[in-house]
Amino acid sequence: MAGGGGVLIVEDDEDIRTDLAAILRVKGFAVEEVANGKEAMARLESGPAPCLLVLDLMMPVMNGWELRTAMRANGTLSEIPVVVVSGAGRIDPQEVDALEAAAVLVKPFELSQLLELVGRYCPRRQTAPAVR
Repeated sequence: MAGGGGVLIVEDDEDIRTDLAAILRVKGFAVEEVANGKEAMARLESGPAPCLLVLDLMMPVMNGWELRTAMRANGTLSEIPVVVVSGAGRIDPQEVDALEAAAVLVKPFELSQLLELVGRYCPRRQTAPAVR
């Protein structure tokens, strides 16, 4: 079930987070950014559900594994689709199953892969037609 909010990027590397957000915004998606799982939980509990979570696994404060555990313990949050992005190399298939992720992308990944996944779960913003 996709939520009414935009894409929520949960990534501690500020350069990666802001670059991904900028690319998704240019492609017409609403985007929010947080730096760790604790910030993500606060955002998830306070606003409309995002249509998709883009989640890094290795972060300080609360990592991606801990965030997924917390999300799965909450019925509503457990329904938000998650794309895991990891710089840790290939992830074991059993770990992928444990994450219950819609997809796993290993850094560096092709932006086309991420855009295809975001497009599957999130609507593009409607823009007003240009006035001539």
